[in-house]
Amino acid sequence: MKSTPPQERVCLLTGGGYPFRRDALSGWCRTLVEGLRRYRFDLLTVTDREPPSTPAYPLPLNVRSAAAVRIGRAVGRERRRGDHNETGRNAAHLLCRGLAEGRGLAEGRGLAEGRGLAEGRGLAEGRGRFAGGLRGLAELAAERVDPLANVPLADLLMEAWRGVPSTADEPTPPRLGARDARTAATLLKHALGALTVSLPQTDLVHCVGGTTPLLSALAGRWRAGVPLLLTEARAPVARHRPAEERLSPAVRAVLRRFRGAVARTGYAEAGLIAPLSAFHHGYALRHGAAAARLVQVPAGVDPSEYPIAGEPESGQPTVVWAGSGGPDSGLTALLAAFEHVAAALPGAVLHLVGVTPAHEDHCVEQVERSGLGRAVRLHPLPADPRDRYTWGLVVAHVPGPADPPYRLIEAMMSGRAVVGVDVGPAAETLGDAGVLVQPDEPAELAIAIVGLLRAPTRRRQLGDAARRRALTHFTNDRVVRVYGALYADLAGPPVAPANAVELALTIPAPRTTPPATLRWLSEEDR
Repeated sequence: MKSTPPQERVCLLTGGGYPFRRDALSGWCRTLVEGLRRYRFDLLTVTDREPPSTPAYPLPLNVRSAAAVRIGRAVGRERRRGDHNETGRNAAHLLCRGLAEGRGLAEGRGLAEGRGLAEGRGLAEGRGRFAGGLRGLAELAAERVDPLANVPLADLLMEAWRGVPSTADEPTPPRLGARDARTAATLLKHALGALTVSLPQTDLVHCVGGTTPLLSALAGRWRAGVPLLLTEARAPVARHRPAEERLSPAVRAVLRRFRGAVARTGYAEAGLIAPLSAFHHGYALRHGAAAARLVQVPAGVDPSEYPIAGEPESGQPTVVWAGSGGPDSGLTALLAAFEHVAAALPGAVLHLVGVTPAHEDHCVEQVERSGLGRAVRLHPLPADPRDRYTWGLVVAHVPGPADPPYRLIEAMMSGRAVVGVDVGPAAETLGDAGVLVQPDEPAELAIAIVGLLRAPTRRRQLGDAARRRALTHFTNDRVVRVYGALYADLAGPPVAPANAVELALTIPAPRTTPPATLRWLSEEDR
């Protein structure tokens, strides 16, 4: 009887997404899980919101478990007599020192431009202190429910910040007073709650997302020594999120440096890093990722799920935009541009597809402020991808700062003409198969949209070109094939030697540069 080949176990770790939420990133994760049937998956999503009770997607047979963990709940006070938690205090001291000495985005640029040896050594020491402190807290979290119990984090942060150096991004670092230090400490302690998440026992952790899941992935790696694969799809950490608008400049600076330091630590610990684009590839390099560990894997979609759809027969000038409708979704810039479109083409309609229930009120409020009224229609994300872009003659691609390029690829595969904003990886993804304008230029975006609405022949030509480009570069089968090689490189058993004599004469060597994975990919895949 033939023995069944072993199946490597993979923990797919996300930040509040698959399989509990339907969005572009979740759809990508679903493709990976369903395509790599030889692997057994434990799906884990870490979120600071109330997790859903049931998955939003049906789970294939190679999924062993699916769980959502919420961080940030009030931690029960640990009652330990005479507990001064010196271990936690020392780790927090290191973390705060490294955080204050971090350089954000300017760090990578400065090193690349050849700063002095002494300064470079100082930067490396800062990174080492932060990673050492973070690791100390992660290991302590395996022993106690609150590794920062009885630790004066605000005082340690304020003390470290007194010696914070200037950077190219911050020539004059903002002063961190006692009140700001308490606020920053509260936010950092909330974020560091991700270190307490227990990961299932697997052969590989594949982290997809931003700071929160990466913290959990790092803690799991340090506690169990499991290989780590990162899919890099995040936006630059230098920006602050809409919810942080009311925070002081000093608190925002602390959070920005914290996210940058976590990213750099993740790049140092990961066995392989898979950026979605050259844009994300450059981001990883600027944050200290080793070039030999980077394997660029563009996103993809299933062509059968996005067939070419005929244009609406009404002849009405219509534009479709896909996004959540939240404060960080690009909606505000889109509505500013569509005001010009509606003025130039009376009767034009904007269809907002994929507005989530959590952001519906915000979306409605923004539409009312714009005065566009019935010219804007809201739609939930259709269950059938075929219906996603059928409402519009033109797709407006106006993403939020953190949006990966999935929606753009979907629109291209659907054969729709795309007018977009040149941010992130949009230009390299769309190429010459659409129209791009500079960001923060609503009038220019409107002119481009109106131009295509008035030119049906050019509109169809661009739609056909977008479909061809998507079929050539952005398909699911390619993504699955390359990630299969990445998984095998990190989680699979070592390759058997040709014979015992060769094994006896061979000295084991570390991973070659570039990674062995690159040798398995055909020239067209690189």
